[in-house]
Amino acid sequence: MSTAATKPTTIAKGITSGLRAAMERDPKVVLMGEDIGKLGGVFRVTEGLQKDFGEDRVIDTPLAEAGILGTAIGMALRGYRPVIEIQFDGFVYPAFDHIVSQVAKLHARSLGFVKMPLVIRIPFGGGIGAVEHHSESNEAYFAHTAGLRVVAVSNPHDAHWMIQQAIETDDPVVFYEPKRRYWDKGEVGDGPSGSLGSARVLREGTDVTLLAYGPMVKTCLQAAEAAAEEGRNLEVIDLRSLSPLDEGTILASARKTGRVVVVHEASTFLGMGSEISALITERAFHHLEAPVLRVGGYNVPYPPSRIEEEFLPDLDRVLDAVDRSLAY
Repeated sequence: MSTAATKPTTIAKGITSGLRAAMERDPKVVLMGEDIGKLGGVFRVTEGLQKDFGEDRVIDTPLAEAGILGTAIGMALRGYRPVIEIQFDGFVYPAFDHIVSQVAKLHARSLGFVKMPLVIRIPFGGGIGAVEHHSESNEAYFAHTAGLRVVAVSNPHDAHWMIQQAIETDDPVVFYEPKRRYWDKGEVGDGPSGSLGSARVLREGTDVTLLAYGPMVKTCLQAAEAAAEEGRNLEVIDLRSLSPLDEGTILASARKTGRVVVVHEASTFLGMGSEISALITERAFHHLEAPVLRVGGYNVPYPPSRIEEEFLPDLDRVLDAVDRSLAY
């Protein structure tokens, strides 16, 4: 990535500018979703795009996720590059059959003849005081499904560039956006941080590796700052891609520090941390000084907003896991 940067912007506006750039380059890029046109989306991510590109390219759809996905599949088959917005994470389930049975399988089913250049944008995670079905972390469902790329952004730079990379690839991409971080600001450089499937070391360290993605990246960086005040040197890696995983970066860090903590908002039971723990244990076991530990949501339905902070991992829970890892 070049050091050149623009003035600070938010994650939400980074996605907006990335969508705009993709639409300016390719007239086949079409946006669809509930209230994304005139309203600009619930989080205003698509604000102004219908005005600039017209109602034929920024399409307000009915409240029908299965219909949105089915339409997008047909458009992708006809050479378009549809980008659909699922308004909230918990609303994706009516379209789940389309995603896992059709979107993920058409390329393999056709022996490579059919491409499926489709991006499914999903605001995910909690922390916004929302009602039921508005704070899910369902990334493991899709990462488990062969044929899908699954990525999660954590900062404005990646938001701007990774949405463009996702649109340009011929693979279907589930693109997760951390809704409680939408308004976090940062600079956007003049080029992507790496390929769409790569992780990124945000902070070098030697004592413990923290692996995170989406909303928990900021929490882990804060934990590393706090740990530094006590003389502990934590490495923080933003996974960015959940399927495929950047195994090389993960394993290199695990072998260097010998201690790993995986952090995500989703429940730890069969979450992304389970797969990452297995990967490290199988491929870097003799380098480990402690078992791989996980910090995540509890294995219960997402709670009412008044107690969601008890459910979500925070700095103290991350630092507690670091202490437990160093105690081995």
